[in-house]
Amino acid sequence: MMPNFDAIEAYDELEMGHTAEVLAVDPILIKGNGNVTIFGLSSRFDSTFPTRLVGKVAPEEFSSTVCRINRVLQKSVAVNVRWLLFGCICCCCTLSCSLWPVVCLNRKAIRSVQKILEWENNHLYYKLGMQWKLQRIKSNGNNMTEYVLVIDFLPKQQLFRPD
Repeated sequence: MMPNFDAIEAYDELEMGHTAEVLAVDPILIKGNGNVTIFGLSSRFDSTFPTRLVGKVAPEEFSSTVCRINRVLQKSVAVNVRWLLFGCICCCCTLSCSLWPVVCLNRKAIRSVQKILEWENNHLYYKLGMQWKLQRIKSNGNNMTEYVLVIDFLPKQQLFRPD
């Protein structure tokens, strides 16, 4: 009778090991679809609601986040284009130093988008098990890089698993 008890206990341990595994879910990528792209940062991101987010986040919350990001990008890219044109005109005279304002303004735009995403994550998306990031990826087929919005799904905490 003792060997049967050991077999049941071993089966329970084996079953607990399978439930402890966490399946990794592929992140959702939202690419830029604006008409102007400077140093990989597009002037706007696609605001269509991905079907993989149905039941996880409301379409209104998704669109408000993307619209908030697009407003910041619209303002910053307009200024960046002006400085880029000025920098290209004066490039020969200034030994390319006139392009530095464009680089600095682009970094400022990236930081402001990251701050928006950090605020949104802290107030909404962490509670829903998601995390938004601005990430630089390589474009398909060439050596160019672009910035995309990445929505990662955070692994669920296992409350019933002992420490």
